[in-house]
Amino acid sequence: MYGPEGSGKGTQATLLSRALDIPILTSGDLVRDAATNNRDHLGNVCRKALTEGAYVADADMYLLWEQKIQEYTVKNGWIMDGFPRNIDQVAFLEKTLAGYDQKVDVVFYLHIREEESLKRLIKRARPLHPGSTELHDSPERIKKRLEIYKAGQEKLLEHFRTLGMLCEINAETTVEDVHTDILAHLPK
Repeated sequence: MYGPEGSGKGTQATLLSRALDIPILTSGDLVRDAATNNRDHLGNVCRKALTEGAYVADADMYLLWEQKIQEYTVKNGWIMDGFPRNIDQVAFLEKTLAGYDQKVDVVFYLHIREEESLKRLIKRARPLHPGSTELHDSPERIKKRLEIYKAGQEKLLEHFRTLGMLCEINAETTVEDVHTDILAHLPK
């Protein structure tokens, strides 16, 4: 699942997970888990990123994802939510998956306007991490993350479009309509 924050990636990943009976792996969960449970360098990096409303640097995300991918080397597959976000992360992912004789089958790009994304995220009002009274979804933090997202978007989309793996979905319709559209475009 690919798209800006607020596009419904998590909701759609959950619905697809239930429909296909496969797990979901999310960047956000990896970062929040490390911020909450790790007292090492990676935990500090994740806490700082959450506090600043920024993304975790690629090199640190690669460490988080390598650990998680090793746990999920299942042939039935799984859904990734929030990764990759840029073309460098795509290269890492493709290389890592190839090492486990796996590959990306389809990329669902949930397209949504920035104004709609902001509206949804402000309404969501998610905390920085469990127990925090500070918001992860403050307008300033949201705008900063959306800027970073947009910077890596075009090359990533073009890469998967060229490979014939990109399925563009209008995510401004109902949850049910988006889910139906995704199911209709699953690889056979």
